[in-house]
This record gives sequence, C-alpha cells and structure tokens, in this order.
Amino acid sequence: MGVADHYRKTEDIPVRIPVFPLQEAILLPRTTLPLNIFEPRYLVMVDDALGGDRLIGIIQPAHPDPEGQSPKDSTAQLRNIGCVGRLTAFQESEDGHCLITLTGISRFEIQNEIESDKPYRIWEVAYDGFQTDLVQGFGEDAIDRNNLLAVLKDYLSANQLEADWQSIRKSSNEFLVNILSIISPYGAEEKQALLEAPDLKTRAEVLIALAQMELAATDDGSGTKLQ
Repeated sequence: MGVADHYRKTEDIPVRIPVFPLQEAILLPRTTLPLNIFEPRYLVMVDDALGGDRLIGIIQPAHPDPEGQSPKDSTAQLRNIGCVGRLTAFQESEDGHCLITLTGISRFEIQNEIESDKPYRIWEVAYDGFQTDLVQGFGEDAIDRNNLLAVLKDYLSANQLEADWQSIRKSSNEFLVNILSIISPYGAEEKQALLEAPDLKTRAEVLIALAQMELAATDDGSGTKLQ
C-alpha cells in the first residue's frame, strides 16, 4: 500500500495544515518532492509535523520575493491552490539542515489563515473538487503517451539532456505526467497551470504545449525562454 492510499476520501485529510510557500515549486499526488530545510521557522514546522500527522502543504506565493524562494513576509499573499504532502523521509545534516521528502496526497484550496504562535503559517483548506486526486491512475488512459514521449525526446535532445528511458517506459502515465510537471524547468505561472490542470489529460497537454513552445523559440533563433 502506498502512502497516498491511507487517505481513501478527502474527509480523511486534516483541514488545518501547515503550509510551506515556495516559488516555482509544486507537488502532485503520488509523486515526491525532496526539500532542503534550513530556515529556523521551517525547521520548527518539520519537527511539529514529525510529532503530528506528518502533513505539510506546498503552495506558491502569489508574487515573487527577490530575497529568496520562500517569502520572508509572514503575511505574503499565496496562490489559491496548493498540494498537501506527507513527510515520508527525514535526515538531519551536520550543518543543522533537514533533508526531507514529501509524498503528494491531494491538492487543496486555501480558505482561512489560522492565528497561531507558531513561526510558520497554518491554513484551513478545502479539498472540494479534488476527490479524484485520491484515486490512483484516474484519467491516465486518456493521455496520448506516444505524443508525450516523442515531445519529451525532442526536448531532451534539444537541451542536450540524458534520461533513463528504461525507467520512463516502465512508468505509469500518471506518474510520468506528474513527475515531469514537478521537475520541469518552467516559471511560476507555468508551474501553477500544471498544478491546477483539471485532469491528467489536460496536464499532459499543457506539458506538451510548453515544451513545443520552447522548442519553437529555440528553432527560430530567438533564444526566448519561458518564465
């Protein structure tokens, strides 16, 4: 049984969760996101999560913070949609950092911020409309896998990147689309569009369109990059 399988319905997931705002970072169901935690406020958050239900919400700030990937302002506006993950790996480093891995459970919509004496932010969230996030492989049969792999191959070749094609061929459509969305090198807007895609088919189509746009920009010699 996978980690996400412990949550059969959205009612199984707490509606009050700590949130970790991160620019250009998303999480999706049944995929993993490794994080290097070093800010004191988020080290406290990890400690509290380990002692509790092990859930942390990943969400993008609404506006970029030039000072870092996570906004310093504790009242910074956040995007409406994020994804909650379960802390499934934890390791302390000698420099006091924590290396953790989150496994995605379900997307959520933020509702109300909870007043707290904690140094991190806690939000009441809703999972309405994301019930199918808890169903493994939901909608993956509608994905044009051959087209996705063809575009991926062209993209990797154009950027002189290597890939483990044996592992890719063994991956399910759901895992392939979601992990490519997480590791894709696009900016905040594109990442959010991938996160908010209503289904896997749409998310795959967005991935393909983004890659084709970048390939076209490279081909015409403009050097344009998506941000």
